Amino acid sequence: MKILIINTSDIYGGAARAAYRLHRGLLQAGVDSQMLVQQKRSDDFTVLADSGKVKRVLNLLRPTLDSLPIKFYKNRTKTLFSPAWIPFSNIVNKINEINPDIVHLHWICGGMIKIEELSKIKAPIVWSLHDNWVFTGGCHIKWECEKYKSHCGECPRLGSTKEADLSRKIWQRKEKSYQKINNLTIIGLSRWILKASQESSLLKDRRHIQLPNPIDTEIFKPFDKKSARELWNLPYDKKLVLFGAMSATTDINKGFKELSQALQKLEKNSDIEFVVFGSSRSKNAPDFGFKTHYLGALHDDVSLVTLYSAVDVMVVPSLQENLSNAIMESLSCATPVVAFDIGGNSDMIEHKQNGYLALAFDTGDLADGIEWILYHDSYETVCQNAREKVVNEFDSSVVAKKYIELYEEILKKG
Repeated sequence: MKILIINTSDIYGGAARAAYRLHRGLLQAGVDSQMLVQQKRSDDFTVLADSGKVKRVLNLLRPTLDSLPIKFYKNRTKTLFSPAWIPFSNIVNKINEINPDIVHLHWICGGMIKIEELSKIKAPIVWSLHDNWVFTGGCHIKWECEKYKSHCGECPRLGSTKEADLSRKIWQRKEKSYQKINNLTIIGLSRWILKASQESSLLKDRRHIQLPNPIDTEIFKPFDKKSARELWNLPYDKKLVLFGAMSATTDINKGFKELSQALQKLEKNSDIEFVVFGSSRSKNAPDFGFKTHYLGALHDDVSLVTLYSAVDVMVVPSLQENLSNAIMESLSCATPVVAFDIGGNSDMIEHKQNGYLALAFDTGDLADGIEWILYHDSYETVCQNAREKVVNEFDSSVVAKKYIELYEEILKKG
């Protein structure tokens, strides 16, 4: 069985990391798996990408070129919106040359594949939903909008007041292209996104399966806390609260504003310190009333493992989440997580068992959750529950086996 994983990047970004972990999990299970990307960041020979210098430069420009149509919408929000209109990527030709048994699409925006080219893929397609883009008229985060259930238009993400706007045109392009794809299976990585996709006008008639992202629990596992704090030059005698993501303090969806409000509500105990990764200290960094450590961007799993192990609690205050890598990674390192009860967070966090699910966007409850974890009488039990949840339900060997069973079933049906 020959599987081809498709993602814009191999290891840069949440979807890339998740797709790459599945790829490695399949290889470890003895499956002939390759990964095809637009921008390769690793040196893994099983990851394929254009090696020509000119092509690599053009690929770097494709995300910017793809975003040109949205520049006409002056009132648009800052959240990502992908028209997927740039041709000549040659990705689909490469897919068909490789001739896999199954093509497993993940996050394919950034100018990687034009919507109309999807129907030219010859092999059966499995498509994992990492955000809302696959079933919307271009937005990756739908927020409160439910126009994806009909046919988009008058898009709030574009700040548009016209029905026949860019989102409607993209929706129509997707509808026309999707109708030409005969063998398509949609993977909802969480119960939340599965339900949203099943309710969408574009995908409601397609087969849907819920399967999570995998994680290697032999990599993401507890590391000695004292040694971890020594590595990061963090104090031994403090309660450490961790927050982090790509563009952690600037991406509005990551919830730094909400977390800041929650931290202001904490009792100003001298034993709490705050740790941030994914962003450096800004010029106007807020004063939370206790010491804050800004660690900047992290680029490898070892750094993440030691950091998750160094702290007492991870906070993921995102306003929309599908199946958060950060939550899964932290729990796997036996560090409890506090998050809003939104999206797919409840698939991983069991309230007051291995973490705390705060009422959606309630910063007071988020603060209560942080304190509940930090000062819990049975803190070690909560940590143990965190680790066991991931090992039992999300470990690579467990999840890869389920994907293999799905692939085999699809091939058996022809």
